[in-house]
Amino acid sequence: MKPRLKERYEAEIRQKLSEEFGYTNVHQVPNLAKIVLNMGVGEATANPKLLETAGEELALISGQKPNVRRARKSVANFKLRAGQAVGCSATLRGVRMWEFLDRLVSVSLPRVRDFKGVSPRSFDGRGNYSLGIREQIIFPEIDYDRVENITGLNITVCTTARNDAEGKALLAHLGIPFQE
Repeated sequence: MKPRLKERYEAEIRQKLSEEFGYTNVHQVPNLAKIVLNMGVGEATANPKLLETAGEELALISGQKPNVRRARKSVANFKLRAGQAVGCSATLRGVRMWEFLDRLVSVSLPRVRDFKGVSPRSFDGRGNYSLGIREQIIFPEIDYDRVENITGLNITVCTTARNDAEGKALLAHLGIPFQE
């Protein structure tokens, strides 16, 4: 079974992008490579249970077990030691990646309060897009009543596009609502 968004990409979007940028080969057309979800929990140094809760919530959102991220350096001002757990991340590829992007665009982003679209300036110069979400409760998998504290997460969509224009066109055709 193919994800709905991937079927749409193969049927319509690939052809549109090929005409738009004048590609002669199918492999030149930009595609999604991976989606990385990252949840930083700075307060985990004082309360390790927060990291556990964040990991469970990220597992619900992504559909897979997240990796625990540890501090690389010691920073005295933040009361942080090297090797201490400070966040968690999950890398989505394949079917999970397509399903997550479909849920993000069609269900989660419309649930953001006062949503006017995502910023078109968050590209990195190589066609990859980063998006910050302030509240994890916009995802329908999270039970609002069981949330102890609201934490945000970063979503990075990595594409095979060569530049920002190609990456933006790909994501716009996939349904990501950019601001005008």
